[in-house]
Amino acid sequence: MDDNDHRAIGNRMDLFHQQEEGAGMVFWHPRGFALYQVIEGYIRRQMRAAGYREVRTPQLLSRALWQASGHWEKFGDNMFALPGEDSHALALKPMNCPGHIQIFNKRIRSFRDLPFRLAEFGACHRDEPSGALLGLMRTRAFVQDDAHVFCADDDIVAEVARFCALLRRVYADFGFDDMAVAFSTRPAVRAGTDAVWDRAEAALADAAKQAGLDCRAQPGEGAFYGPKLEFALRDNRGREWQCGTVQVDLVLPERLDAAYVDADNKRRRPVLLHHAVLGSIERFIGILLEHHQGRLPLWLAPEQIAVASITEAAADYAGEVAARFEEAGFRVALDTRKARLPRKIVDAREAGIPLLAAVGAREAAAGTVALRGADGDSEVLAVDAAIDRLAPEAFR
Repeated sequence: MDDNDHRAIGNRMDLFHQQEEGAGMVFWHPRGFALYQVIEGYIRRQMRAAGYREVRTPQLLSRALWQASGHWEKFGDNMFALPGEDSHALALKPMNCPGHIQIFNKRIRSFRDLPFRLAEFGACHRDEPSGALLGLMRTRAFVQDDAHVFCADDDIVAEVARFCALLRRVYADFGFDDMAVAFSTRPAVRAGTDAVWDRAEAALADAAKQAGLDCRAQPGEGAFYGPKLEFALRDNRGREWQCGTVQVDLVLPERLDAAYVDADNKRRRPVLLHHAVLGSIERFIGILLEHHQGRLPLWLAPEQIAVASITEAAADYAGEVAARFEEAGFRVALDTRKARLPRKIVDAREAGIPLLAAVGAREAAAGTVALRGADGDSEVLAVDAAIDRLAPEAFR
């Protein structure tokens, strides 16, 4: 394992670990979970602004529901199922879409309710073979930033276009400016008639064209219920990572009896669009750590600034400065150890903390900090001036 592997970075930064007693699972440490929450909070704000309403669906659902949706036939061997009679047998969800359809189905929906957008940070479990597990990249338990849009045929182009625009903004914020798109068509084993697939593929192809996407073809790689666009990010080593997805589904609404009432008071099936920006949050964090080699942008860093005392006498002032930064919303590490400043600088860098504010007797007397960035340059600023300078870059 090289030093830029996300597992090595995670260990160095004290973010997470994995062990045999939870094979394929993740133990998030305080600093790692801080990063996780920053990403989750950012995506939550983006989805809310885009018109999605957040929901939460059960972890355990009836096996009968998975059989009705077709997931049991397709993924049953990789699902964690509990023993029990057929009418009471339960299984951990491997994905979130059937749960979202249950929410849609709970009320009589009108065409005026469409597009109906739901989002969920859905915890999923899949019984991956032990040989396929790889750090955060392939796990048995993961959280998807999942979303579904119930809409009419006429809404497909606009909904795909707006989601693609969202993807571009989000990926750029995370430092990925290079994105490849693949169009995955009907697999050999699938649900739905050829006529249904013809309609779904034509709709998605039109939406991709209208969104200005240049797609490479991936014949046979679609989901069992519909074609999809797959968005791959290219990292700083030229590797591609499939993350986001948009899928057009005409199958699950039929199988799970989703319907709305149109303008003529007739019952119609909605189109179901499956969306994900990051895919698995665990996997995305692994990609992010390797892409930035652990030097995360200021807004993402688990701890954004280390406030370090130069002398023991400056420890109280260091605590005051740390409190000021925390009140302004920064994530702060306070270092008042009896260690020399060069040691504290090295330790902060090892931990991936982008900024260090050194304070000694001179700074305490003047109400300032000596602010040091990743490039090693230092600048003396008043505490409020430092906060004002850094805030635009620190929060998204």
